Amino acid sequence: MRIGYLECFSGISGDMLLGALVDAGVPFDALRATAEALNLDARLEMRKVSRGSLAATKVDVIVSGSGSTAPGFDPADQHPPLHGHHQPGHAAEHHDEAHRHAHQHTHPPHRSLKAILEIIQAAPLADRVKQRASRAFQLLGEAEAAIHSIPIENVHFHEVGAVDTIADIVCAAAGCEALGVDRWVASPLNVGSGTVKCAHGTLPVPAPATLSLIGDAPVYAAGTPMERVTPTGAALLRMLDVTYGSLPAMRVEQRGYGAGGHDTPGEPNLLRLLVGQVDESAADGEPIVVIETVIDDSTPQLLAYVSELLFEAGAWDVYRTPVQMKKGRTGVQMTVLSSPERSAALRELLLRETTTIGLRWRIENKMALDREFSVVETQWGAVRIKIAKWPGGEVANVSPEYEDCRKLAHQNRVPLKQVVQAAMQLCAETAPAKKGR
Repeated sequence: MRIGYLECFSGISGDMLLGALVDAGVPFDALRATAEALNLDARLEMRKVSRGSLAATKVDVIVSGSGSTAPGFDPADQHPPLHGHHQPGHAAEHHDEAHRHAHQHTHPPHRSLKAILEIIQAAPLADRVKQRASRAFQLLGEAEAAIHSIPIENVHFHEVGAVDTIADIVCAAAGCEALGVDRWVASPLNVGSGTVKCAHGTLPVPAPATLSLIGDAPVYAAGTPMERVTPTGAALLRMLDVTYGSLPAMRVEQRGYGAGGHDTPGEPNLLRLLVGQVDESAADGEPIVVIETVIDDSTPQLLAYVSELLFEAGAWDVYRTPVQMKKGRTGVQMTVLSSPERSAALRELLLRETTTIGLRWRIENKMALDREFSVVETQWGAVRIKIAKWPGGEVANVSPEYEDCRKLAHQNRVPLKQVVQAAMQLCAETAPAKKGR
């Protein structure tokens, strides 16, 4: 499996991703041809820059005209409807002075989501590229519609619908496709801090649309106050279906640094992209979320009840461990294991149903043997047998299902251990012998 890992220690924006893609080996000419295929009044330019003394690639979208004759322009859209993100002239801090200057002097028309999707679909590009880019704009439209409580067809875009951002998103989709990555992973997002000037006024960072798009992704704020994750950057992360966590076990084959517009002293304004193959030694692994909280003011009955709720909500496992806390207090550490997709719901459940006021979570690697089931017929009824196997099919372990044995023991008024022993005996008579390793 080929992995792309995005290290967002200084955030992410469209131009940063384009720069990282080129720096990692995507031919710039391929991206330039993609921009030209959109038949818009824009072109790409590339240059080498330094950020915090590190060499990086900067890719800009240059809008050469007013944009009023670009495909998808509708004079009826020039009224001031509820619209997208930053006004022209208030581009994200990632953009450099020349790029912002272009915004200030080339006021693009408002465009509906429908018009933007038509531009993308009309371009002579690969279907996969058009699908991904269309999805990014669909997500942006849905975010704006939700923020303003309006139908999505009433959403019109200001800067996000401008020519340069269409090129940003479509070229990023093309560049990611060119890398041939099977799975995208990102670090926690440094979203920045401070305020940003939007069409809706001066708002705190991250902007409302950005906050909506990143959902339950892990975020933090560090460094000089500025907007570090733009709406376009957040939409691109969603477009790629990224999962979040630490650097997975992989053999790095390509690397690239994409530059933002500002060279902040001591804080390289960069997005780093690592591309490579999954480390074969961890090829059978999968990501697992570990959620932990320590509670010292709850009853065992309540924690048992919460454990049942967690299992119903999709947790793989829940266990409780006695711990000695500060000032001599005795507490219980509740640990929950789950898939990354269920993490947000399980964290919310813990905070809602227990007395804890905080928790922590992390993503680790999980490896499990292949499993299959067989059935043995005891004198009291059928019992499922779980069979774990090594790669290649060799049996590693066998175990009767507890719930089946418990049910039969209860129904027949016999000791549970007797049912378990009978099931194991039948399994030993019918299953291949377990071999040592």
